[in-house]
Amino acid sequence: MLSWGFLKRNPLARRRHSPAYDRCVDKVHRGGFLPMVSMHRVVTAALWLGLYMGAAATAAPDDAALISGIDLQNADDSVRIQDDFYRHVNGKWLATTQIPPDRSAYDSWFQLADDSLAQLRGIVEALLQSADHPDAERPDPDQQKIADLYASFMNEAALEQLGLTPLAAEFARVDALHSKQQIASLIAHFNRIGVPAPYSPSVHQDAKDSTRYVFDLRQDGLGLPDRDYYLLNDRQLQQSRLLYALHVGKMLRLAGDDQAWLHARQVVQLETALAREQWTQVQNRNPVKTYNKVAFDKLSHLAPGYDWQAYLRAAGVAGRTDYLVIGQPSYLSGFSTLLAVTPLSVWKTYFRWHLLNEFSPYLSKRFVDQRFSFYGASLRGMPQITPRWKRGIDLLGESIGQALGRIYSAQYFPPESKARIDQLVHNLLAAYRADLETLDWMGPETRQKALAKLAMFTPKIGYPTVWRDYSALQISKDDLVGNVLRARGFDYQRNLNKLGNPVDRSEWFMTPQTVDAYYNAEMNEIVFPAALLQPPMFNPRADDAVNYGSIGAIIGHEISHGFDDEGSQYDGNGNLLGRPGWFTPADFEKFRARTYALVQQYGAREPVPGYHVNGELTLGENIADNSGLAIAYKAYRISLGGAPAPVIDGLTGDQRFFMGWAQVWRGLTRDGETIAELKTDPHSPEMYRGSIPLTNQQAFYDAFDVKPGDGMYLAPDKRVSVW
Repeated sequence: MLSWGFLKRNPLARRRHSPAYDRCVDKVHRGGFLPMVSMHRVVTAALWLGLYMGAAATAAPDDAALISGIDLQNADDSVRIQDDFYRHVNGKWLATTQIPPDRSAYDSWFQLADDSLAQLRGIVEALLQSADHPDAERPDPDQQKIADLYASFMNEAALEQLGLTPLAAEFARVDALHSKQQIASLIAHFNRIGVPAPYSPSVHQDAKDSTRYVFDLRQDGLGLPDRDYYLLNDRQLQQSRLLYALHVGKMLRLAGDDQAWLHARQVVQLETALAREQWTQVQNRNPVKTYNKVAFDKLSHLAPGYDWQAYLRAAGVAGRTDYLVIGQPSYLSGFSTLLAVTPLSVWKTYFRWHLLNEFSPYLSKRFVDQRFSFYGASLRGMPQITPRWKRGIDLLGESIGQALGRIYSAQYFPPESKARIDQLVHNLLAAYRADLETLDWMGPETRQKALAKLAMFTPKIGYPTVWRDYSALQISKDDLVGNVLRARGFDYQRNLNKLGNPVDRSEWFMTPQTVDAYYNAEMNEIVFPAALLQPPMFNPRADDAVNYGSIGAIIGHEISHGFDDEGSQYDGNGNLLGRPGWFTPADFEKFRARTYALVQQYGAREPVPGYHVNGELTLGENIADNSGLAIAYKAYRISLGGAPAPVIDGLTGDQRFFMGWAQVWRGLTRDGETIAELKTDPHSPEMYRGSIPLTNQQAFYDAFDVKPGDGMYLAPDKRVSVW
């Protein structure tokens, strides 16, 4: 289970980017990448001393030069702090900021992503100049591949001349289908090259045996963001279905299909039938129900008549293992029925469509523009497509990301920043330990197991200790589609080769230049890439208060995923125990009663008229926000070692801490994007992330003198406190 925002992808696993849902960055809040913390006293002088000594190491080099880190120019003084803290802290920014035309949303995370993209562009363009210079030394092979892949993407003139030619062999593979028995092999091939198919695979640790890798299969194959887009009948989703059908038809016409409209209707009908069989987002949050170990010789019971042996051979799995893990067994059974009753010609249309749609970003302008007109403009409300150079940098991240990240880390993440974050993480873990030791609702048996798991946490900060080897990846300066095919095949094979080998606990599932973070329950690790560790998330020039309120709370968020309603089902080694996990049944009931209140708190919010936050879908991330903030506050107070916090810009340390949290979540989102997120995203919208957790923290009430009758006031018996 990877808990991060917006998947957070094992390249063999969840498709590298859904055509309906590709975004420039993944964020802690879009997955990146739980529970809340009570404000207990520290129990031992030794812990105080250890944290105080550690906190000293987190100070900026020159204490006299410390700044508050709070963007006061964004504050709206016409809004009372006690009535709407989020709008007071961010009001001017919210009123004056425009979502860029090539974005569906804009916030602190996108700001960081833009900064990272600009830095990466400078790196890549320098590599291009070096590679093209006749007197330059022969570049490093990986750097040459970076330059050549980027050049192949930016050569639009060549793509205009090629048209659909680069996909001719792939279309021929689909056209060659003459029996449904061959569909299994075709799906295996599509899995290798990252094209949507009715199911997709993943290689990761076996949730029931963390010492080995497993190959699992999960539902997939839709062109819209989620099953609800096909099945619910509110006006917005009906409109999306209609526009999607038009998009399919227009794309097929561009590809020369003289029956494009008939075929578009067939595609939508087949995808709707698949959607009816799929599990909901809430059902898929259950790690026990989605773990179904099936021996190869039992697969026919799930999907009678399906040629599993052909799939396993073509997927390269045969001989490497003797079982699969199936995420949604009933879905595979439903798929088998659909396969039997749906004509082969319809399946061929379906596969041609997804091949065309997935690779349209790497074809001529007419395909690129049509794809954007639906997924960007119609579905997400974006007026303009993302500039091509940014899309080129994104492709590098997907294809050869660690090679580029190695250069990025060396230039933009200095050792002193890494050392300061390392110490901050140490303080957060220690604060969590102190809290677990004193929780009044947790019994001794549960407490012992929780502390044992915490002791096994692995933090990964900045960049990997072992870099990926791209020597087997072939890149050509003149073959964009071929490059994408080979890069995806390379990633697939790299993951497939894990089967039968020891688990590599040093592996990173994000690149250093990614603005995101995650907790991986199967590795019991928290991971924070270098690009995230920049202002406003982490400001090396700022006093600790704002850093604990921002990156500290984000780190606390990720730590808490190990103890939330999903993470508590895994032990410290990453083995899935099921509910109640390492909780005793009685303690789990106490935990569940406390967290259920969060379902109601968030579920009452309605960011777009008629569309509420799904309190059950977002429960884990809401617990993480609340507990991360509470633990970060405790760690900040401990870091002071009993000394008073400095007053900077007229603000106390506690005030700067909470303002740091609120400014991290300043953001604007187009309605279409908000609706898509409400259906698919386990994170709540920014406005609620930046405000609701505050109302559950007594320290916030004390810092700003919030009283009954104020807009931010929540009666004590309505506040949720878990950790």
